[in-house]
Amino acid sequence: MDISLSTDEILDIIGEGIKEGDTDVIIKGIAALDIAESGELSFLGNNKYSKEVPNSNASIVLLPEEYKGKPRLNQLYLRVANPSLSLSKICEHIEICLNPSRSPGIDSSAVIDPTATIDPEAYIGPQCVIAADASVGKGTILEAKVYIGENSHVGKNCQFKPQVVLASYCKVGDRVRLEAGVIVGSDGFGYDLNEGVHYRNPQIGYVIIENDVEIGANTTIDRARFDVTRIQEGTKIDNLVQVAHNVNIGKNCMIAAQSGISGSTTLEDNVTLAGQVGVAGHITIGQAAIIGAQGGVNRDIEPESKSTGTPVMPLLQARKIDVLLRKLPELFKKVANLEKILEKKAVIKD
Repeated sequence: MDISLSTDEILDIIGEGIKEGDTDVIIKGIAALDIAESGELSFLGNNKYSKEVPNSNASIVLLPEEYKGKPRLNQLYLRVANPSLSLSKICEHIEICLNPSRSPGIDSSAVIDPTATIDPEAYIGPQCVIAADASVGKGTILEAKVYIGENSHVGKNCQFKPQVVLASYCKVGDRVRLEAGVIVGSDGFGYDLNEGVHYRNPQIGYVIIENDVEIGANTTIDRARFDVTRIQEGTKIDNLVQVAHNVNIGKNCMIAAQSGISGSTTLEDNVTLAGQVGVAGHITIGQAAIIGAQGGVNRDIEPESKSTGTPVMPLLQARKIDVLLRKLPELFKKVANLEKILEKKAVIKD
């Protein structure tokens, strides 16, 4: 990638920074502390890497305000409140430069139903398909091979990456970002067993995705069996996540990769699911609860709690059990020795 940023430009982008040291080097790249070279920018986002800062060859290093240490010759330390956030602002600036806004218009290979409504300031990319009575809002970008189903509606300033599918009768708010391969409105998984045959439950509901939601690549959001599957404002969902029918995900939730949420479950606002969490159906995870990686959630979870394990248990309890599990080999050895002693005493007594 082609980067060229001066110190002043970086300060303008991040809007803060206490300078220590100096460099006139133009930043041409971003790298981790241990591999950064002159002309590159780095940052300390996790204190466990703080020992790498003094030896880093980065020309500019973003550091926490409380970091103790001095820059090397021709090196600049920028102390900021949140180095990771400052780096994100720089990367956002670079992303915009590398991916300039597309001019509004409709590619000649796109297929648009005559009854669909496309805002004049939207961009419709190659081989996109917009079905009957669908609509696409102002400033929205649909990249190659996006499908918008019948009676589905996309708001303003959204970005759909290649091969996104928004099935029929679904609604997407403003500033929603869907990465490549996301499928919204696929049929939920529901069957009734009738005389030894699995009878399919028709899925006649829809999906609502509210404003400022971001969904990672190849994630699937199932339509409701009836009524609605809903992803509320500000929620961020990682790659390869499965959200089943009639799930309600609250505001500002964070759901990491390979998690699966079963049907009719509710996540209240600000819930966090770490990677590979599995959530059973028809339960509620309370506001601001955190579920650790590979947690198996089979019951309601209290608000603001921290849980882990399969099935999940309170975090502190799980840690105690982990400590005890590590002691099991030693315990079995002690029990075996006690059994031998008791057997010898029994023989002597007899």
